[in-house]
Amino acid sequence: MMKSGDIEAIFICTPHYAHTTIGIKALEAGLHVLVEKPISVHKADCERLIAAHANKDQVFAAMFNMRCAPVYIKLRELIKSGALGKIDRINWVTTEWFRTDQYYASGDWRATWKGEGGGVLLNQCPHHLDLWQWLFGMPDMVRAFCKFGRFHDIEVEDAVTAYMEYADGATGVFITTTGETPGSNRLEIAGDRGKVTVEGTECIRFTRNETSAREFCQAAELGLTRPGVWNIEIPITGENPQHAGITANFADAILEGKPLIAPAAEGVHSVELANAMLYSTFTDSSVKLPLSGADFEAALKKKIESSTVKKVAAAGAGQDFSTTFNVS
Repeated sequence: MMKSGDIEAIFICTPHYAHTTIGIKALEAGLHVLVEKPISVHKADCERLIAAHANKDQVFAAMFNMRCAPVYIKLRELIKSGALGKIDRINWVTTEWFRTDQYYASGDWRATWKGEGGGVLLNQCPHHLDLWQWLFGMPDMVRAFCKFGRFHDIEVEDAVTAYMEYADGATGVFITTTGETPGSNRLEIAGDRGKVTVEGTECIRFTRNETSAREFCQAAELGLTRPGVWNIEIPITGENPQHAGITANFADAILEGKPLIAPAAEGVHSVELANAMLYSTFTDSSVKLPLSGADFEAALKKKIESSTVKKVAAAGAGQDFSTTFNVS
């Protein structure tokens, strides 16, 4: 198909490892490429895939559909405008990714080091990890605690708590799992000019300091006082077009030269965060970024070689996955 000359573009929606091999072949064939998340399983493969995009006339995009959500677009505008001032703390609890044993039995590639390369960080959370770096940039250090098969009979991670540090002193905590229900999706950002919370998709709650916290701290004549605040609810309008929005943008980029919402080259960042969290757990240590792609690739190969899992998809495990993506 890729060599036929009958198609101009391809959308790669295969199990994760094949994103790299098929993606490279498609780019070498001169096709425009849209690849599902994650763009690759590990950073080294991301770099190989991105390097294959030598012809910049070819459109190369990634399926980060949550970048289309009006709530995150507005939040990014708020952060970039400086309305929050310097960001000091980020906490994101995203535990709405509940999955049953039947889900993991639906394919022999699922939840294995060889078939998937990871668990919740590689399958569900590329969305939130992409948003994390899109909103806040990449941290300088990651210390994570991944639990492997805590809630399911699988060899990969299904529960993660990660701590991150930035060069400017900001810190972040990221918590996720596929074993909790009803779960939460709460993002809290504390900055010099106030606090923002996002829970759901309908509004952003901004508790805004009347003055800079740092300036108030230095000028105050009393010990137990604080600046006044304004409680603001920023309404969110418009629908999230999700996958259709990214696909339409991909077509517009090909036909009309419009800028991409999610260039595939940016997909390396969410993969690097996921890899760093796993590598931190593997080595029981803090991991400095940028992560060595070669070191993580070697560690992943050891996991594959030592695996004793011989998984076969359960009979009748095929099902409608249209309900698995949680839009909140």
